[in-house]
Order: sequence, then C-alpha cells, then structure tokens
Amino acid sequence: MSRLSWPSCLAWLTLVGLLLPSIAQAELPTYELSIRDGHFTPPQLEVPAGQRFKIVLKNIGQGPAEFESTPLRVEKVLSPGVTTFVVIHPLRPGHYPFFDEFNPQLPEGGILAR
Repeated sequence: MSRLSWPSCLAWLTLVGLLLPSIAQAELPTYELSIRDGHFTPPQLEVPAGQRFKIVLKNIGQGPAEFESTPLRVEKVLSPGVTTFVVIHPLRPGHYPFFDEFNPQLPEGGILAR
C-alpha cells in the first residue's frame, strides 16, 4: 500500500473542496424568474414545501430591478441585463410574496410552497 505525500494529500483535498459546492448547487431544483420594468414572469412560482431551491433572476428591463421578499428575508438588486440567483431555504406550505422596490405601485409576485 502506498502512502500519499503531504503535497498530494493537500492537492486532493483542495480539488474535493472546489468540486463539492458546485455539485451541491447543481442538485437544487431551479426556477427562472424574469423582471421587466417591475413585472415578474412568471408572476408566481410553485415550489415543493420543505426543500431548498434556487431562483435564477434575470433583469430583462431597461432600468434597475429588485427582487425583495420580507417574509423570506431576501433582497437582490439587478442592473439592466444582469442574471444572478438566490437560494431559498426550505419553506413551510404557504404563500410568500415578493416585489420590485423600484416599482412599488405594480402587483407583487409570489412563491406558493405546497
């Protein structure tokens, strides 16, 4: 049986450490949400309760946009043309509203956890 040298062991641990976060993120259910001038498409996301998930946010409008949800404690500002994401913790069954603070006069969107 051969023994790993300290540099080999360190290299192996570094590689594992780099790969694990990307593998964990890849397993999350992912939903897309576009924002155009305060309007969300789709206006409501339906997700399974009790499971973490990722929302890919795309600002396809001409001005800044914000995905904000007080009950979820999430806030993400996007410049025009920006795509980003948020990871949402497991939710209890229910409705969780979100809105664009740059356009408070427009209807809210929501997440329905079932």
